[in-house]
Amino acid sequence: MTGEANLTPVFVRLKLSLLRNGLRQSGGRRAAYVVSAVVVVLFGALQLLGLIALHGNRHALSVVVLLMAVLALGWAVMPLFFPSGDETLDPTRLVMLPLRPRPLVRALLAASLVGIGPLFTLLLLAGSVIAVAHGGAAYAVGVLAVVLGLLVCVALARAVAAANIRLLTSRKGRDLAVLSGLVIAIGAQLVNFGAQHLGSSGLSQLDPVADVLKWVPPASAVGAVDSVSNGSYGIAALQLALSIAALTLLLAVWSRHLTRLMTSPDGSTLQAAEPAARERSTGGLARLLPSGRTGTVMERSLRYIWRDPKTKAAWVTSLAIGLIVPVFNALQGTGSIYFACFAAGMLGIQMYNQFGQDTSAFWMVATTISSTHDAYVELRGRALALLVITLPYATLVTVLTTAMLGDWPRLPEVLGLSFALLGAMLATGAWTSARFPYSIPQEGYKNVAPGQAGLAWISIFGGMVSAALLSAPVIVATIWANVAKDGDRWGWLLLPVGAAYGAGITLAGLRLAAPRTAARLPEILTAVSKG
Repeated sequence: MTGEANLTPVFVRLKLSLLRNGLRQSGGRRAAYVVSAVVVVLFGALQLLGLIALHGNRHALSVVVLLMAVLALGWAVMPLFFPSGDETLDPTRLVMLPLRPRPLVRALLAASLVGIGPLFTLLLLAGSVIAVAHGGAAYAVGVLAVVLGLLVCVALARAVAAANIRLLTSRKGRDLAVLSGLVIAIGAQLVNFGAQHLGSSGLSQLDPVADVLKWVPPASAVGAVDSVSNGSYGIAALQLALSIAALTLLLAVWSRHLTRLMTSPDGSTLQAAEPAARERSTGGLARLLPSGRTGTVMERSLRYIWRDPKTKAAWVTSLAIGLIVPVFNALQGTGSIYFACFAAGMLGIQMYNQFGQDTSAFWMVATTISSTHDAYVELRGRALALLVITLPYATLVTVLTTAMLGDWPRLPEVLGLSFALLGAMLATGAWTSARFPYSIPQEGYKNVAPGQAGLAWISIFGGMVSAALLSAPVIVATIWANVAKDGDRWGWLLLPVGAAYGAGITLAGLRLAAPRTAARLPEILTAVSKG
């Protein structure tokens, strides 16, 4: 029993040691942590002041319970998208120690309370309690509500992490972190849209949602403070009981997963089986692609998109931004149907620096190119792999934006313009891939090797300007269809014209890029191998 009693302070000291030793690794990491801590504390303090200012507002409860629900959601998804943010999230590192689940849960729960995240949560909980508390009894219950709310959030994060630790420590789990940018981007837009909607309609719109959320832990703990302020002690007791029950359930689930992790086979056996499983899951891809070199190149490019973390991150970002810009502008009532072309533009960027994603392995591709025709087939296969994704996605975004704006007569011309722009970007992307290749480092967060930033800027922005100029004929035709007296009668022709123009300009760009690619294979290999 003495060993169990001393386990909690040991784990707290271990957490502090991990944090201290991590900061000693480099000055940059130390500076980044200090800056992030200052920013988080300042933001939390501002939120605390804002919540205190809500004291006495009749819609204060609606705001704070919604805030608590969002906060709990953040704690739940944080381990999935940032598995490396806390080294103590992986309990499998403790399997060789003679530890029992119950004291281990207590120790890890106490260690989880050390950090910037719990401090930020504590500030929000304190502000929420102050916003709705009236009277000494309410403040007394508020202290319990703050403790319960914080413990529920931390236990929720730990239970989710323990349940998914096999996934989070695998390659697929690391790839899952790539989606964090998508979640942040969409979340920011949702917050912005919600703030604008509330600004125009008032906080009363939150009341129906708050009536439900005040019974959902950990928001129910804050709801109990409001109930006590109104003299409803029975309802307050029930709301506190819900939070206590949620905490007990989360701790039980966490303990069960810990027991399973501490007694099951280690991850090396599971990881050894992953390659065979991956081959089985992707074995049918080749059957859907053309035969010969074209199909082989397409399959390799699609596998890069699915497996390579940097390539996947670039695609996820392009897919997200290509959808967010037109759709959220349409939701806010400030959009235009032509914003749908943004999807084609963002996806077309993926054609730039095609050989950079190969890194030093490009030598294997170079050995298979002995003529201009081989280079042409290589570039064509890569372009077709992109079109497999970009064509249906750009079409989907265009149709979705059109449906939201109700501007169906302009759908053909916008689709034609998107296809023309996509074709122009594929053409310029093929040429710049051969003329301005650069390396993409596999480690770290940089997407350009040191000393090659100029090449990247020239490749991407120069290519985008060139693509816009190449699309000028279709752009001019679109403008004419909108300003001419009888232009609406001919607007539908822009769909086949734009599609044909995009296909033609893509083929022309591939033909022009093929000789340069075949002639510059050594230079390309040198450029893409620097990372």
